[in-house]
Amino acid sequence: MIDDRQYIVTPEGVPLVLTLAGPIPRAVAYLIDFCIRLVVYLVAALFLGPLGGVGMGLLLILFFLLEWGYPILFEVLRHGQTPGKKALHLTVVKEDATPVDLNASLIRNLLRTADLFPTFYLAGLITMLIDRRFRRLGDLAAGTLVVHVTPPPDSTPHNGDTPLAPDWAVTISDRQLLLNFLERSPQLSSGRRAELAQLAFPELPPDAAAQRLRHVALYMQGAAQGSVQGPAEGKAP
Repeated sequence: MIDDRQYIVTPEGVPLVLTLAGPIPRAVAYLIDFCIRLVVYLVAALFLGPLGGVGMGLLLILFFLLEWGYPILFEVLRHGQTPGKKALHLTVVKEDATPVDLNASLIRNLLRTADLFPTFYLAGLITMLIDRRFRRLGDLAAGTLVVHVTPPPDSTPHNGDTPLAPDWAVTISDRQLLLNFLERSPQLSSGRRAELAQLAFPELPPDAAAQRLRHVALYMQGAAQGSVQGPAEGKAP
């Protein structure tokens, strides 16, 4: 059975769950990008076509840039997202969940010629259906994955979400762990958040521990951004 999730443990010991993108959303994203490239090419043809041979030469250069430079440029500079992938909430990452770099993007996109064989991306589709992580040939060679992403939640305090100063002497390591928890908590299940929170507040019930840890993490985020002035009083456990 194919599992549509990739489980990764970060160097900080925080588990991440990546939701892998299957062939259908990836195909829709590709069609969106194809339509964008086609519109740009047709508009350029209206202006460059009357220039004769020079115009045709410029159109060929533009075709090359749109076909090969378009995906690489967006993936490297826009966090692994072309406009089509962004519309479908997809992104390209490396297998360890780090951002895709220039080398990986070059490899995965240049190998689209192999994925196209013999026509209509048939080789790539078959490879994606066989591979348990939905990787096409370019992904296999580049060590990349295409995953679903969700918009980052608003981490600013809301009513009932008041920052709470820690009631212990915070070390640099503690501060980093709290900020990492706040950043990665949307990707964790509620049970996993509670489990991690009880390591800090074992005397509290799971939900209360998770809420308190979030409040302390919000305080540390405000302190890091300079929005917390003066020490706040925290309740002793």
